[in-house]
Amino acid sequence: MKSSFFFIFLYSNSMKPKLLQIPVIGIIISLLFFSCVGIRRIQLHLEKSSCAPNDKIQYSVEDIPNPFFSAGTDTALTTRFSFASLNVAHAIGIMDLLQEYVEYLQNHRQTNSIENRLRMLELAHQITQRIDLASLEVSSVTSELDCEEEKISQVADYLKAIEIKRESGLTVAAIVAGASSAILTGVLLSNGNSGDDTEYIGITSGITEATLGLLILLNNPKINFDHPGNVLREIWEGRKTSETFPPFIWYYLNYRDPVNPDSRSLRSQIIDRWMSFKQIKKAGSKKKQQLLELYFTDGGRYSTEQLYNRANMYDQLESYIKLIKQDLTVLAVEFQSLK
Repeated sequence: MKSSFFFIFLYSNSMKPKLLQIPVIGIIISLLFFSCVGIRRIQLHLEKSSCAPNDKIQYSVEDIPNPFFSAGTDTALTTRFSFASLNVAHAIGIMDLLQEYVEYLQNHRQTNSIENRLRMLELAHQITQRIDLASLEVSSVTSELDCEEEKISQVADYLKAIEIKRESGLTVAAIVAGASSAILTGVLLSNGNSGDDTEYIGITSGITEATLGLLILLNNPKINFDHPGNVLREIWEGRKTSETFPPFIWYYLNYRDPVNPDSRSLRSQIIDRWMSFKQIKKAGSKKKQQLLELYFTDGGRYSTEQLYNRANMYDQLESYIKLIKQDLTVLAVEFQSLK
């Protein structure tokens, strides 16, 4: 606003109308400079993520359980446990222990020997311990995913704050441009100047406000965000093994029953949920490929919306993995109810 009073002062001292070009151009330059100050390249120094453990999980394909449908299951188990319980029991490798426990349980009714009871207590302890350990592993993985999600959300919030600040500055600049034009036009008319000068002011003011409006529409700041240890990439590519998920979780995410044509793995369901995001679903083939490369490689320049999308991807993955704890809980309840 100080510049507006300065322009009025210049004209009120009987300067030639042509000199009015100088303050008008000054309006444009000063406002554009003011609005573009915040358009500089954003740099945010992100420390190395502390969410992921230092050592990656290493195992071979042989460490992953064979599909449950290919493993023969005794009717003594199928009559006592649900499919979900048996599948997760197979995933954590306690099927043999459950089979032996059920056999001892049947023998216990006939021969109530101390050896049977001691062995049953030992088996019950081993089974319960393996269930608890698997539950802790699930909690550890989901905590890592939740940590990464929160980190991404914080960066997205930071970028969103910059976006809002820029938009506010551009809006203020547009208001100043309109006010300056009105004041200068009023001064010209009050001093009996011709309409040519006022038209000139109106045109330049319109160009300035249109430019500022365009800058508001193009206000989409981006930031460099690297993620070389990309958990999402493992889900997207469907590798045979994982460096993030233990063997039983990786088995659980990739399991599907080929006998059932409608059966789909959790991994494929997660990918479908990701692809249903508005930004990805409505993108053209070229833009979609760019987004997929951004999300599932080692990083790149992210916009606010893309960062929020990435955070949502982690949130959905975390939710699906937590389903394992539900099956573990059902398995524990069904095991405790054995008589």
